[in-house]
Amino acid sequence: MRLSLNILMRAARALLLVVFAASGTILMVRCAPGYFSDAREMDGLYGQVAQMEMQTKRKTEDSIRETIAKTFQSWARGDFGQSRQYQTPVAGLMASRIPVSVRLLSEGLAFGWLLAISAALPISALRGNHVLWGAPFTLLLSIPTAAMATACIVANAGGPVMVLALVIAARDFKFLRHLLDEAWSASHLLLGRAQGISPPRLFARHILPNIAPRLRALATLSLVTALGALLPVEVIFTVPGVGQLAWSAVMNRDLPVLAAVSVLMAAAVAAAEWMASQSALVEAG
Repeated sequence: MRLSLNILMRAARALLLVVFAASGTILMVRCAPGYFSDAREMDGLYGQVAQMEMQTKRKTEDSIRETIAKTFQSWARGDFGQSRQYQTPVAGLMASRIPVSVRLLSEGLAFGWLLAISAALPISALRGNHVLWGAPFTLLLSIPTAAMATACIVANAGGPVMVLALVIAARDFKFLRHLLDEAWSASHLLLGRAQGISPPRLFARHILPNIAPRLRALATLSLVTALGALLPVEVIFTVPGVGQLAWSAVMNRDLPVLAAVSVLMAAAVAAAEWMASQSALVEAG
């Protein structure tokens, strides 16, 4: 009974996160100073016409409350509203771009974790200067994602998957090394190493089961990191995914598309956090 209650509470929290993300996006975009701006204002030939149309639009535009209500109604219908830029249902725009972004995220997360674990595991088992060995990841951590992607294009080397993997590995390496340092310093592991038990056997039987819950939490943080890096990576490498669509929507003040992208990303984070907490609850219960 208690396990079921915890599941329901976490599911409700995830739903609230999605609702707050959608409402916050609508409020910020709808209240932005340039929301009613028109590109024709910059053209002297159409300036007066554009000004008159904008004034008319301001008078007929829905209030914030009506905008939020219409947005949620469009989600209930399943079309997620009409794109302001493309004049097509948002659901159709998202359907063709979600698989591209999911594939990029999956490959970036997989290679990022592989790189971070492959570096953190042997370094944590050493007794030398860990700061020196981890210097490359510290350097990567200081480089913005957009700068890293631009450098790859200029050098004609690498691609979106590599940049995303490096971003994830640079952030995960620090936490993984800290977890493994704590695990290797445990007294029973020191005793096992003194008795000649091999490090791979100690890791598989003693370290991995103990740090598994914290690895699940780190996986959620990795997803958040990947989602944050997705937009600049897709824009700079011209990957036709959700991140590029979000950037285009920002440039054109496309509220329905921005709200849909915000909900999608919030739902992805909430689902990852919910699954991680659920596995922890099942093990504890």
